[in-house]
Amino acid sequence: MVAKIIDGKALARVVRGECKIRADKLIAAGCHPGLAVLVVGSDPASRVYVNNKVRACTEVGVESTLLEFPADVSEEEVLMKIKALNTDPAVHGILVQLPLPEHISVRKVLETISHEKDVDGFHLYNVGSLVLGNSVFPPCTPYGVQKLLESEGIDVRGQNVVVVGASNIVGKPMALMLMQQEATVAICHARTRDLAQFTILADILVVAAGKPGLIVPQMVKAGAVVIDVGINRMPDGSIVGDVDFEGVKKKASYITPVPGGVGPMTVTMLIVNTLESAERVLEAGRHISSIN
Repeated sequence: MVAKIIDGKALARVVRGECKIRADKLIAAGCHPGLAVLVVGSDPASRVYVNNKVRACTEVGVESTLLEFPADVSEEEVLMKIKALNTDPAVHGILVQLPLPEHISVRKVLETISHEKDVDGFHLYNVGSLVLGNSVFPPCTPYGVQKLLESEGIDVRGQNVVVVGASNIVGKPMALMLMQQEATVAICHARTRDLAQFTILADILVVAAGKPGLIVPQMVKAGAVVIDVGINRMPDGSIVGDVDFEGVKKKASYITPVPGGVGPMTVTMLIVNTLESAERVLEAGRHISSIN
């Protein structure tokens, strides 16, 4: 058996094409969708991610504003800028690139972003809504994984799903989204004993642990669907995932590559959320006009 490679780049192109049509309709209606991206410091990895996001926005017609702050900027200044963006009608989405310097509270930053513009899906309101099954903005990476599975016609209902990694950004929301689709989900983390006893039972394995080569073939059930969310830069500069791709692809039925799998979809779903926000604003304006 050789797994079918799930091409995240190809799906991202399709979804972005749909986004371009949605953006054009918004602009024609007088609403130019806008995303504000805040970057603190000069982390090289963050710079790459931000450039990808800005470029993707430009491709589909979303106006992106990059706001850069030095690493020693005060927490108060960042929070004040976010509050100003919350009330800016030209901004439909606000994204603060993580990580942040230690003197700036990530919790305070995320809580300050209006939940109506929290296109990353990290605000407590959106997290709580996700638990209840009605998220305003699904977190971008889990949302992208969901779309990848859907694109291949992979039905998660009744499937045993193992999520390796329990972060607030990927692991936990991913598990919640899969549970809402009636999958049976187990979450593994750094203190899980004998990880392989869980992964070998997975019909669908989602790995987001940040450890290169963590998942090897003997840990994977024959015919499993393997989604590798990990992005790890090696000493030689290459990018690899958390899964032994060459080994596992000989045992799985489907597998995502790194790079070119989940990554392009994460950026794409950020655009989708931003357009969703702009469409809600436009519809709300029409509703008010009809009342008046």
